[in-house]
Amino acid sequence: MRRSHHPDIEVNEIDWRVLKTLWPYLLEFKARIGIAVACLILTKIASVYLPFILKDLVDTLDVNGKQSLLVVPLGLVAAYGLVRFSIVLFAEIRDTLFGRVTERAIRRIGLKVFQHLHRLELDFHLNRQTGGLSRDIDRGTSGINFLMRFMVFNIVPTLFEIVLVVGILGYNYGAYFSLAVILSISCYVAYSVKATEWRTRYIREANKADSSSNTRAIDSLLNYETVKYFTNERYEANAYDEQLAKWEQAKIKNRLTLFALNGGQALIIAMSMTVMLAMAAYQVTYQQMTLGDFVLINAFMMQLFMPLNFLGFVYREIKGSMANIENMFGLLSKAPKVTDIPNASTLDVSGGQIDIEDVSFSYDGKRQVLDKVSFSVLPGQKVAVVGDSGSGKSTLVKLLFRFYDVNSGKVCIDAQDIKQVTQNSLRKHIGIVPQDTVLFNDTLFANIQYGNPLADESEVKQAIKLAHLDSFIDSLPEGDKTIVGERGLKLSGGEKQRVAIARTILKNPEVLIFDEATSSLDSHSEQAILTAIKQVSKNRTSLVIAHRLSTVVDADNIIVMKHGKIIEQGNHHFLLAKQGAYHSMWMLQQQS
Repeated sequence: MRRSHHPDIEVNEIDWRVLKTLWPYLLEFKARIGIAVACLILTKIASVYLPFILKDLVDTLDVNGKQSLLVVPLGLVAAYGLVRFSIVLFAEIRDTLFGRVTERAIRRIGLKVFQHLHRLELDFHLNRQTGGLSRDIDRGTSGINFLMRFMVFNIVPTLFEIVLVVGILGYNYGAYFSLAVILSISCYVAYSVKATEWRTRYIREANKADSSSNTRAIDSLLNYETVKYFTNERYEANAYDEQLAKWEQAKIKNRLTLFALNGGQALIIAMSMTVMLAMAAYQVTYQQMTLGDFVLINAFMMQLFMPLNFLGFVYREIKGSMANIENMFGLLSKAPKVTDIPNASTLDVSGGQIDIEDVSFSYDGKRQVLDKVSFSVLPGQKVAVVGDSGSGKSTLVKLLFRFYDVNSGKVCIDAQDIKQVTQNSLRKHIGIVPQDTVLFNDTLFANIQYGNPLADESEVKQAIKLAHLDSFIDSLPEGDKTIVGERGLKLSGGEKQRVAIARTILKNPEVLIFDEATSSLDSHSEQAILTAIKQVSKNRTSLVIAHRLSTVVDADNIIVMKHGKIIEQGNHHFLLAKQGAYHSMWMLQQQS
């Protein structure tokens, strides 16, 4: 099956292999599936038997004539009601049993996709669109639900019923009746499939516009402040409305083609019913068939065409569901670029020494971001990396966390190559205070506790105190129960940085990284953060990525980078005395 490159464009053919992919998730409840299938068969047998009761009832009433009111066959009436009730009862039992199977399968798959997305590398998440990705998952799970419901409860039972009815009509009334049913259903199915294929392009257009508008809306709302800064509300609204206009036009065409589909189906049903009833009426007239047989044939035709009435919709939705499920499983098929080696060991940290050995790296294979960089951070040392934007400072942090793998060279912690250890154990031993702290839309307490979800209240309070966050929290009406807003928008830059420090204190790692943690703060906030950082990093290995040189004058070693290379290194006084690149940067910042 040709996979679509756009998540909202359906494929040309149904790939039934998707069912094979789903099957393992359904086998958790084998007994339930067995009982549900048994109920399905019983439902259809009862449905096929119902017209026979109706036939016997009509024939009895017809024979009795005027005396029918006195001799109504109460047994047949009771049987009719009982069978009608049993059809509903078996169907409800079937739906209830199989519903649990489908819901568990959706839960298992949803969790697996979620976990897999967290395993994918940073590069995937930097390039993804959150709105489109969430729609892929939503449509995939909805697709599973639809596919299971209609495949099990509509398509398969209808095929089973068609086979039964064709056999019964052929056996009881001759081959012409069976042939008429087969031709009618064949024409109906062929037209429904053809018309559905024709109108699918408009469904694709509507889905594409729907995803685009959703992505645009989410992106705009996530960047609410930026929109306000540049007074671009009208621009955003116009862009959103442009996508909605495309969706509207596609929906109009979709509605017109739906009219053509339904009209054609209704015509085929009417012609088929007319032909069958004409044949039956002819035989009743010449007493080759009873009035009850006439009613039975009419009932059979209605029973067959009622589920087929939704065939166009079901066929299109099954196609869409298959494509949506495959798109979701397509996410699972994306192999992470950064993976643990087989039997990777657990990182054992004693002192926390970091060794960057001859490391070269580029994001796209074209522009070299790091070029044979080597340096060490000894246990308990504070080493700073400074340089112009684009010199490769923040890339070192990403490599140390192993969000990317180096192209050449190696990164070691306590003489252990981080490629040889599990990513989970590596990241457990490293704490970071990033330049832009992004918080969850939850309470202050919950955001700090995120550093160690198992920490108790007293431990969280201690972390708050060490991060000098307690006076701020005490000034809030709701204290640490204050909701911080989406991405922490309700807090200032300094407040978010102190939350990040408290979170890192709670994590209690051996290695600390400060990635331009004070670059966007005012002098007062910067001093408060620096005081907190000093306390936190005492007796720990610290790597500081800095823009403001005044924040790293106490570093044991300062590494100056330019164009991905180390051009100078030494302590503050040594580098000033050297009067090189560091001295120039220092003098420039002192003047400003």
